[in-house]
Amino acid sequence: MRTHWSLAVPLPEQANQLLPVAVFLHGLGGSSEVLLRDLAADVALQRHLDDGGMPFGIAAVDGGDSWWHARADGSDTQSMLVLEFLPFLAEQGFDLGRVALFGTSMGGFGALLLASLGRVTGLRAVAAMSPAVWSSYEAGMEGAFDGPADFAANNVFALRPRLAAIPKRIDCGSEDDLAPAVRAYRSGLPGRVEGGFGPGGHDASYWRSLMPDVLDFLGRHVGRTRD
Repeated sequence: MRTHWSLAVPLPEQANQLLPVAVFLHGLGGSSEVLLRDLAADVALQRHLDDGGMPFGIAAVDGGDSWWHARADGSDTQSMLVLEFLPFLAEQGFDLGRVALFGTSMGGFGALLLASLGRVTGLRAVAAMSPAVWSSYEAGMEGAFDGPADFAANNVFALRPRLAAIPKRIDCGSEDDLAPAVRAYRSGLPGRVEGGFGPGGHDASYWRSLMPDVLDFLGRHVGRTRD
């Protein structure tokens, strides 16, 4: 099966260095096309650059509907992203020592999970918009996990302490059915959490409205110097 990817980068005159990259994880039923087609992230990135923000690229890859973790059917889109897509981005000239993750819904969950597992060594920040997170297997969406054991192995609530040192931003619309679970997840995270709750539902219109602030957040952190 052919896998597609999307990429947006600054114009040459806006980037004279090895670029950091923020990798987007799409939601259920989506694809890499969501980043530019539905969320207009390239427009938000250009605005970020025009305002003097840190130059970086944004990229996405098709992840199917397997919830960005290894599944019983043998699929493992999380490993594909780490072991194949990130090295591919390095071949395109991106700096894998300065990487960020962001995503919506299923992809928001995937970004938080991947950040919590520490599989991206150059990770500088993570942002999740309306992440599909649940505190128990029974509360989750059908198909998100293969069973209770799979949920336990990928329980982002239990993994929250591992995000202590990672800059994080989490947003959710106040009209989103996921808002109570997202609020509970945020409340137990260590350290500062940017973002918050505002008017909106679980849709691309809400996520587009967040994109300028999310990219500014990611840009601040992929550009920082290691302590």
